[in-house]
Amino acid sequence: MARKTQEKREDLKQRLIEAARNRIAADGLSNLRARDVTQDVGCALGGLYTVFADLDDLVIHVNSATLKGLEASLALAEVKDHTPTDRLRNLARGYLRFAVAHRNLWKALFDHRPPDNRPSPEWHLEEHMFLMGVIAEPLAELQPTMSETARAIRARTLFGAVHGVVSISLEGRFVGLPIESLEQELDDFILTVAAGAAARQV
Repeated sequence: MARKTQEKREDLKQRLIEAARNRIAADGLSNLRARDVTQDVGCALGGLYTVFADLDDLVIHVNSATLKGLEASLALAEVKDHTPTDRLRNLARGYLRFAVAHRNLWKALFDHRPPDNRPSPEWHLEEHMFLMGVIAEPLAELQPTMSETARAIRARTLFGAVHGVVSISLEGRFVGLPIESLEQELDDFILTVAAGAAARQV
């Protein structure tokens, strides 16, 4: 009996995550409502709170699924034998393409703010950091003398630069780039950064 109850809870949990994901993808995070999500899966409003602490907890789980989708879209295994420069270029292209294809889900990764009295769980923060790790790996080959701490900071800097350009461009800010130019500009930017990093080792 206990096992069957747990299976039902897990099934409801996954259906709520999927429903919330669909709502965010269609209407954006700011329009997400608990009542809409529970109506989509055909359960009472209280059913949500039997598997999640609150709506913020549900959003964290949606964002977790989005991060897994982002990781899959980067095709890391396909380029693992490529040069470090090409791996960085692949990361930038993959990040941009994911953001364009899943704009509202991508935005939710950065727009969601959990309550001050209940910060994001450690496991979710670690999920957010996976991209820093895959950026740091090719950087280590380009600048092998850089310390691990400095490399981690450089990975964040590089991510921030790429994310910033993607973000202001997709939001249509006046300083943003036209979408049709964005991928080429990011590619040239990564080539410039990688060439500079390699030159500093000479």
